[in-house]
Amino acid sequence: MRRRWVAVVLVLLVTVLFCSCNGCNGCQEKERVAGKYEITVEYVPESGMLTGTEKVTFENTTENELSLLKFQLSPNAYRKNALYAPVASAQKNVAYYEGESYGEMAISSVNGAKSWEVSGEDENILYAYLERALYPGDKVVLDIAFTLRLAKVNHRTGITKHTVNLGNFFPILCGMKNGGFYETAYYAEGDPFFTDCADFTVTVKTPKEYEIASSGAVVSKRILESKKEYTTALSNARDFALVLSNQFKVLQSVVNGKEVAYYYYADENAQKHLDTACEAFAYYENTFGEYPYASYSLAQTGFCMGGMEYPALVMLADGLEDGDFARVIAHETAHQWWYAVVGSDQIENAWQDESLAEYSAITFFENFEKYGVTRESAVVEALKEYRLYYDVYGSVLGRTDTAMTRHLKDYVSGYEYKCLAYDKGVVMFDALRKSVGDKKFFTALKKYYHDNRFAMVGVGELVSAFEKTGLDVHGFFDSFLQGKGVL
Repeated sequence: MRRRWVAVVLVLLVTVLFCSCNGCNGCQEKERVAGKYEITVEYVPESGMLTGTEKVTFENTTENELSLLKFQLSPNAYRKNALYAPVASAQKNVAYYEGESYGEMAISSVNGAKSWEVSGEDENILYAYLERALYPGDKVVLDIAFTLRLAKVNHRTGITKHTVNLGNFFPILCGMKNGGFYETAYYAEGDPFFTDCADFTVTVKTPKEYEIASSGAVVSKRILESKKEYTTALSNARDFALVLSNQFKVLQSVVNGKEVAYYYYADENAQKHLDTACEAFAYYENTFGEYPYASYSLAQTGFCMGGMEYPALVMLADGLEDGDFARVIAHETAHQWWYAVVGSDQIENAWQDESLAEYSAITFFENFEKYGVTRESAVVEALKEYRLYYDVYGSVLGRTDTAMTRHLKDYVSGYEYKCLAYDKGVVMFDALRKSVGDKKFFTALKKYYHDNRFAMVGVGELVSAFEKTGLDVHGFFDSFLQGKGVL
């Protein structure tokens, strides 16, 4: 996700010390998915409600016996008195455009399970207890019915003035970590999601005036009296999102055989912004590797930050100034490679996708001078902001923790999150690039992308990609990530 106040950032000279380390094994491309979702939802504007059912097929790909499935219920973060507020204090006035508003997900039934309950740290996890244990390779099918009351909020899940944002809108299996399901609460800072790839078929019913921007390509569309029904599909994706609106206009283009579409309602420079998306898309394909999905959509919407990424779909805030569009589009489009295809732990290593997406955007601008953003100016600005953070927090708190590897809940503020997950990461990747040279740097990133498509990877796989090009970079990454070095 790109913060509204994230500037496209920066260049510097950093002395790099390489240390010896043990090699890390990269993951092979993960073509076999463990989950399949068949989702049907209907949006009713008069009540602000979404009703839905989903059929979930799950295969136990772990080496352990499983008797319990866990599903993330992200929309419950929007309920009144939630333990963790979904919106940071600094964004509340922009997010809640009509004052505080609340939403909530209710589970009606879970067929195929022996029993179920809503639990977790913040009533955010659905526990489905199985009739029998699943051994490795076994499958189970559950049918879940749910309703979702949407808050009026410019955020991932909610009703905005002109659209309906349906990010993280359905019960989704928690990602697997260390042989079990990884539960996570919904934190205001960062992107608190950890999910594995699955196949999605999603049918959406809306009033007939509505158009949808979707993660999946539309495979059918029907008019049913006063309603419209869309069926969309997306394979091998770690999430699925939608944006609905009765005001959307659409511009489309084709890049390398993939459809790129821009859904908007208040953009005088819509064609220019679609062109930017197409240029960034083509650049990333040529630089990192082929985009695996048939379509990529961008949707203008109410959003309290600059933008938000989902597989094959990004949300762009309707409050962006024209000069900010290119920066947000470049960053969010880069997330299609770093997050959507190559997944990483956004809870405990948020920098891994955010700083790589931000630095990828800088390399895009570096190759398209018309945008007026140079690599040097971007990196210098990032370093400047990082050093300001270091000085200010050191003065106020008497210390400054500069470690990049940390849990989302451990960030003191959105400013600290931005300075460490974005700015310091940009400085790190640029220093590495200067030290190893462009050829090895981009070869390593291509390898990182190719070897880890559709997988959920750790820092080791990123380090391994560079080491496979003959570079010993463990000490370099460790110095930055653990906050050992001084910039």
